[in-house]
Amino acid sequence: MAVNRQWLLASHPEGIPEASNWRLVEREVAAPGAGEILVRAHWLSVDPYMRGRISRRRNYAAGIEVGAVMTGGGVGEVIESRHPGFAQGDIVESFTFGWQECAVLAGAAARKVDPGLGPIQSALSYLGMPGLTAYFAILETGRARPGDTVLVSAAAGAVGQVAGQLAKLAGCRAVAVAGSDAKLAWCREIGYDAGINHRSANDLAAAIAEACPAGVDLFLDNTAGPIHDAVMANLAPGARVVVCGQVALADRFDQPDIGPRFLRQIMIARATVQGFLVLDHADRFELARRRLAGWARSGRLRHREDVLDGIEQMPRAFLRLLRGENFGKQLVRLAAGPG
Repeated sequence: MAVNRQWLLASHPEGIPEASNWRLVEREVAAPGAGEILVRAHWLSVDPYMRGRISRRRNYAAGIEVGAVMTGGGVGEVIESRHPGFAQGDIVESFTFGWQECAVLAGAAARKVDPGLGPIQSALSYLGMPGLTAYFAILETGRARPGDTVLVSAAAGAVGQVAGQLAKLAGCRAVAVAGSDAKLAWCREIGYDAGINHRSANDLAAAIAEACPAGVDLFLDNTAGPIHDAVMANLAPGARVVVCGQVALADRFDQPDIGPRFLRQIMIARATVQGFLVLDHADRFELARRRLAGWARSGRLRHREDVLDGIEQMPRAFLRLLRGENFGKQLVRLAAGPG
């Protein structure tokens, strides 16, 4: 492959991003230097955290400058290696692949993928960042306990579909919040006990109260916004709120998040509200992957993918995610590969 197509950030968005915030360019494929590998992408990922990376606001990681390759995870095949730990033909995954067909990666930024654990694209879904997020947010940060009522927003998404099943494995009652009846039907199919369509509910707080009559013990907040507000009015004593995502604020990311204050509810429930970043748990990723892969092989963990084809689809895939149009893990397929 002589030409590498890349998506560059053309401008920082105001409100909801548009396709014009990126531009597709063609460049020569770069050669790897000492300690680096050249990887051809088979699958690329889009994820909600990317909205923060294209904002001018201070974030937990450095933002993307105009003119730089858009960040993102990918899985692909090593086509040239100058690193002793990788060989031509290895399948690798990296959080820092970027929206491009080929990437030169430092060896420390890549991880070999074992196709025996699952399809290689699972390294971007239930065996990758979304699955690891669900694992550590539900089982460790959220401290799921048998008998808990666990409510998950964006429950049919990449994180949510795994989180609900892990809550069930932990002996909990799982309640899904999603944006369509079709998504809720999938949530029930994979084990959720109840579901709420946040787009059709006239009174979301009342709908949550009906679905969770004893309150919410553990809330995995993947969205912020009105769903967060409705759940905070329904906390059980000792509730744990794990703040994981803010996709509902994508149209006003650079503005203050103004809404009700819930100090009284937090005080009365003696609740814990904690921010969550999956990279804080990196030292235990491999253990979590083995457990997730085992549950998937045994049929106790199922997942759904939403796939578009071709590098040209990257902005569209990301915008579908921000609008809640994806159904399962949103992926872009660039080439056929093992698994």
